[in-house]
Amino acid sequence: MTHEPKTTAFARPALHHFNLKTLRLQEMIDWYATVLGMETQHQFPGGAWLTNDAANHRLALLVSPLLSDDHDKIMHTGFHHSAFEYASLDDLLDTYTRLKALGIEPHACLDHGITCSMYYADPDGNSVELQADMFGDWQKSGEWIRTSPLFAANPIGSPFDPDQMVAARTAGASWQELHRRAYEGEFLPPTEQDLHFPV
Repeated sequence: MTHEPKTTAFARPALHHFNLKTLRLQEMIDWYATVLGMETQHQFPGGAWLTNDAANHRLALLVSPLLSDDHDKIMHTGFHHSAFEYASLDDLLDTYTRLKALGIEPHACLDHGITCSMYYADPDGNSVELQADMFGDWQKSGEWIRTSPLFAANPIGSPFDPDQMVAARTAGASWQELHRRAYEGEFLPPTEQDLHFPV
């Protein structure tokens, strides 16, 4: 199998939306509204279309009486998570604090070097990553992921306890310092995290 050389010019589409099958339509609509600020563009008994920006939809939900839950989905190939990016680490930490007050907490938190990320499970158990780019620039973070020996040595990143990070921010740490300390493993969580991946 051959791949197109990077110099070949062709139209490259942007990722627009993802579609989830569910048996919990209203519960999913409510969760994505609470966590991501998604608004329902259209809803009918068989599904819904939601967005949190100017796009006509970013998430589609489909319902069928023929569906059944996959209680062992973590052990199967396929979708692992979707991801949504905040403009800053402050926005991410503020979101963590807001959601925790509502009883919604991440199942895993990782500083990947390129991003600081928190993973949440929606009502169907799908993982949703909330992240902030630690370079503030996709070109710079893209270069780092391609060339950094640190990333090559640890491509998954370092787990962190968000409460420790929030406390350090409250004590005056800058976002750069928070990122450095998390990536170096200073904010390790007290218990092992559930990465929604068999190990």
